[in-house]
Amino acid sequence: MRREFRKKTRIVLIDDNYDHLMGVKELLTLEGCYDTIQTATNASTGINMIKKYNPDVVLVDMNMPDKNGLQVINEIQRLELNVKVIALSAYDDSDLIFRAMKVGAKGYVLKTMASAQLICAIEDVIAGKIFLPSALSLRFFEYFQKSVQEEEQVADDKLLTSLTQREEEVLDLLTQGFGYAEVSEKLFISNTTVKTHVNNIFQKLQVKDRTQAVLYALRHGFDKKRKSKFVTI
Repeated sequence: MRREFRKKTRIVLIDDNYDHLMGVKELLTLEGCYDTIQTATNASTGINMIKKYNPDVVLVDMNMPDKNGLQVINEIQRLELNVKVIALSAYDDSDLIFRAMKVGAKGYVLKTMASAQLICAIEDVIAGKIFLPSALSLRFFEYFQKSVQEEEQVADDKLLTSLTQREEEVLDLLTQGFGYAEVSEKLFISNTTVKTHVNNIFQKLQVKDRTQAVLYALRHGFDKKRKSKFVTI
């Protein structure tokens, strides 16, 4: 049953390393379970083959001279075909793995891994799964979590930098525990103006009240950033 399912699978291999390309083709041919196996030694030819044969699976080398694998995967995605892409690489670089998966790869296989891993990768992506060897899975998810945290930090920093100088002054005093009346006195502005600035702060930081605004500011190091503005070298 499994072999019949694979019999209909069309595959395109793109790799500038001819020996490796032929080795993978021979491996898949010996399996005797794939309908079409086309090869290309450069990205441009590979893209043309994808357009011509509309394959189910494309194996892409991540390091080619004319275009890198990330660019090729992006081009494949723009074709809007139902193609599953597996990245092939000699490197177990966490950043490369993450970027390959982010642009659309459904699997990542090291060239140094056993041939059985490649067969498993093809079968998994055909079945709608994501394939990452166990040796790479933990590193991928650790890197993913780190990237998400960094993106969230950048987004949070943008919210804080959207504050005007006066709004920063108001928020700075709020984080020090001063009430609205005290803020009004220290900044020589009316209580109504203080409340206007505070409402603007709520909107820009996407919080609902003073407590949330203060906690947000402290959690993202606003007080330290404010102090650094007045440090002279």
